[in-house]
Amino acid sequence: MLLNLAIRDFAVVGALDLEFSPGFTVLTGETGAGKSILIDALALALGDRADAAQVRAQAERADICAEFSLGEVTHLRSWLAEQALEGDADRLLLRRLVERNGRSRAFINGRPATLAQLREAGERLVDIHGQHVHHSLLRTETHRAILDAHAGLTALAREVGDAYRAWQQLSKARMNYESEANVRNQEREQIAWEIEELEKLGLVPQEWELIGAEHSRLSHAASLIEGARSALDALSESDGAAAAGLSAAMARLRPLLGYDASLMGTMALLESAEAHIQEAAQGLRRYADKVELDPQRLRDLEQRIEALHSAARRLRIPPDALGDRLAELRSRRAELEMASDLEGLLKREQEAQVHYRNAAGRLSEERRKAAGRLARQVTAAMKELAMKGGSFDIALSPHPPEGSAHGNESVEFLVATHAGMEPRPLARVASGGELSRISLAIQVITSREAAVPTLIFDEVDAGIGGAVAEVVGRRLKTLGAGRQVLCVTHLPQVAAQADGQWRGSRQNDRDGRAASRVEVLDMKSRVEEIARMLGGVDITPTTRRHAAEMLAAREAV
Repeated sequence: MLLNLAIRDFAVVGALDLEFSPGFTVLTGETGAGKSILIDALALALGDRADAAQVRAQAERADICAEFSLGEVTHLRSWLAEQALEGDADRLLLRRLVERNGRSRAFINGRPATLAQLREAGERLVDIHGQHVHHSLLRTETHRAILDAHAGLTALAREVGDAYRAWQQLSKARMNYESEANVRNQEREQIAWEIEELEKLGLVPQEWELIGAEHSRLSHAASLIEGARSALDALSESDGAAAAGLSAAMARLRPLLGYDASLMGTMALLESAEAHIQEAAQGLRRYADKVELDPQRLRDLEQRIEALHSAARRLRIPPDALGDRLAELRSRRAELEMASDLEGLLKREQEAQVHYRNAAGRLSEERRKAAGRLARQVTAAMKELAMKGGSFDIALSPHPPEGSAHGNESVEFLVATHAGMEPRPLARVASGGELSRISLAIQVITSREAAVPTLIFDEVDAGIGGAVAEVVGRRLKTLGAGRQVLCVTHLPQVAAQADGQWRGSRQNDRDGRAASRVEVLDMKSRVEEIARMLGGVDITPTTRRHAAEMLAAREAV
């Protein structure tokens, strides 16, 4: 679950350090106090898109750090190990920096991470339901995603999508083969000719560099031998050789060492020089003996160089690229041979189609079962949310025989808001308030079965009130019994059901900039805050008494 959230210079937040508890917690406060900004900051730490406008005025960067307890989320521990992002035992630290220029950096357990890694870790920890989520219910692709996620079919749906794309790719390859056979045959003939030309050369790895070096050596063999002999004479074998002169100098200095020890350093240098000259002379003797004049080998090399040059000119490539060109041609020939195997191509296409059909069939069966369960649960929740005569249904409409990347059917939510009404598409039936309640019913039910340990609801109770708001509060409290639940709300009926309550407010800091702050409320402060939510500006003793009764009723449940 979420343990701590540290926010620095984000929007109107200067500095906030929040500690979270298990159970159901609400965040309340006046409109404009920045309550939803806390959710936005956490979402950024979980991998949401960054924007330079999120950095507080006059600050260089925004810094958000969220600490989690891993608890029973064993699959996340395994994922962290696979990504080499492990940290302290049972702890996970997510951090996001957003610079003034809009660039951002992400860290997991103090190590640099990609945004995709941050998002993948966040998806295993927190499920955020935004205040405008009900608008997405107007799109049928959202319906499909909700049903698949609720039923645990996301992985199977991904497999179906991959299988469909693989099938379509092979089908396209087969059709391309049938329509481009002539072009492919011409290319295959050209490649065969080029490969034959290159294979006749009998190329060896790095041959151009090797024969170039050998040709240079043989063509200058006489000069090399003459130069080596001349250097050898100068060093050790002529009358005035350097070695002889050096020996004479050492012989003259050696008797003098007994008179002045400061000559020892010079003597050591001369001895070292003598050793180096002897070693150089030996090397020159070996070199001069090794270098040979070989006119026949030189002619052979020149013929080989000409052959390589000629092939390179015909193929219009540099001579040193002949080996790479042969490898490329062989690879392309293999591709064409594979593509030219129409029978094999048809077989692979049929196998891919069968794989898709099987996976899509399993997905359809599981969707059918899950659709019935989810429809019954949402219908029951609608009745609790003052839509007693309403009903919820999920239509699975078959796609054409070729299917789609999303399976064999489309998914659409249908609703009847009144008794006796035929269920019709959600987008054409529900009013704004009804859509909010249906959305809330779906979110609460799907969150109840979600695998993530922390659930956050950001003003999803907008558009409801009275007894319905109390039901919503109880639903969230029930979720909080087994999960960490945080809810931003304006409804006193919801706030009164919470295990803990925070209040957000906005003040001006010493620089005159607006700044949000959050305080944890004790029971006395909770009475005052809920009374404010009930009565507005003028809080009367009756309002306070009513607020205290609401909190007491929560304790009695």
